[in-house]
Amino acid sequence: MALSRSTYGTRRLAIVLFAVLLATLLLLPSQSQRVLQYVGGPLGQVLTFPLSIFSSVDHGLSETWDGYVALQGMREENRQLRREVELLKGQNTQLRESLSATQRYETLLAFKQQLSSQTVAARVIGRDATNWYRGMILDKGECDGIRPEMGVVTPAGVVGRIVKTNARSSVVLLVTDPNNAVAGLVQRTRDEGIVEGTSHGRARLKYIPLLSRVQAGDHVVTSGLTGVFPRGLMVGTLMQVEKSEGDLFQTAELEPEVDLSKVEEVLIITAPYENAEAAQKLLQEIQGDRKKS
Repeated sequence: MALSRSTYGTRRLAIVLFAVLLATLLLLPSQSQRVLQYVGGPLGQVLTFPLSIFSSVDHGLSETWDGYVALQGMREENRQLRREVELLKGQNTQLRESLSATQRYETLLAFKQQLSSQTVAARVIGRDATNWYRGMILDKGECDGIRPEMGVVTPAGVVGRIVKTNARSSVVLLVTDPNNAVAGLVQRTRDEGIVEGTSHGRARLKYIPLLSRVQAGDHVVTSGLTGVFPRGLMVGTLMQVEKSEGDLFQTAELEPEVDLSKVEEVLIITAPYENAEAAQKLLQEIQGDRKKS
């Protein structure tokens, strides 16, 4: 009980002293107030230092948190911008492809209007991957009036001829296939020959007259002697002329004018179809006779 009374007395004493100090500060003259202010100045400075530290730490934490929140927002914005950039890239690629296709179609249409023969436009939907023959598959077939032995061309020149058809598609035997043959004409010398494919993916002009002055760089066009192709379509350029002693004819290596690996759209010459098959058989007979000789 004595301890409780002592504690109680101490509290009362502290309260009384605080009240006296407050009254003195308010009621004493200005000189006394200056003395108290002088005494309290160092104490205020001592208290101000840790308070300023705590304030700086709080300010720094606040700025760090705001920076973190802002950084998270920037990261999300960057991710969104990257997604938009990828989307725009895809759209740009599609637009370029559409523009390229439109330009090719315009060129094909202009070429179609120049040809005197009837034609059907077709798109390449496949290429031979078996190495049995050099060919490509088109998206037009018998339902579109396509038949075997019809010629296939692009604005650049001859591609090949149709060798097989079904209802909705057809197979083209390329001019570079050894089983293909096209009647050709050297533009400069007007000498005729037969263009055949080779096993190396090129072609050659065979049965050139022995006295012909053909040379590398001469252009070869279709002669129009068969019903497969009209006269004057570009076939290729002579690369090297071969003339061996004792041969009855000259032979020249020929680089096809059309880059057959990049063909995407073609024109199929549908007329005159009636004479094409007979003309092709005649061409094969001529080849056979020349080989025997």
